[in-house]
Amino acid sequence: MTAADTARSRPNAWEYVTYCYGRRLPDSMKQWVADDLAGRGATVRMMVRVFIPAVLILTPFWLIPMSLYLHLSTTLPILIPFVFFSHALNKVWRRHMLRKHGLDPALVDYISRQRNAHIHEAYIEKYGPREGPSYSHDV
Repeated sequence: MTAADTARSRPNAWEYVTYCYGRRLPDSMKQWVADDLAGRGATVRMMVRVFIPAVLILTPFWLIPMSLYLHLSTTLPILIPFVFFSHALNKVWRRHMLRKHGLDPALVDYISRQRNAHIHEAYIEKYGPREGPSYSHDV
């Protein structure tokens, strides 16, 4: 990498594709990574990133001449679990990528904590602060 590459705050097209599938970006792009993995729309972006390779792999099945019923029955049983697993493992992957870039994995829940802050404050007023490590009650 050159000095110009490390000074950029956004990845180029190749860096973006490799980042989407696990590569670490330079430290100069940490803010962009934080926004991408913890900002608005992060869940949907991650699900699309899992969905694209699945569709690319399953597309050749649609080139085989057969009925619509057979096309659907050969591709949907494979595609549906991709969608389910991408949703189920979304936070796990985003936390991993934040940790990989040297950022706090708790950023994944930042928007949720902001949105639900009034609920947590009401709980503290009624029952007092929670005990134990923060990750044990950070929903």
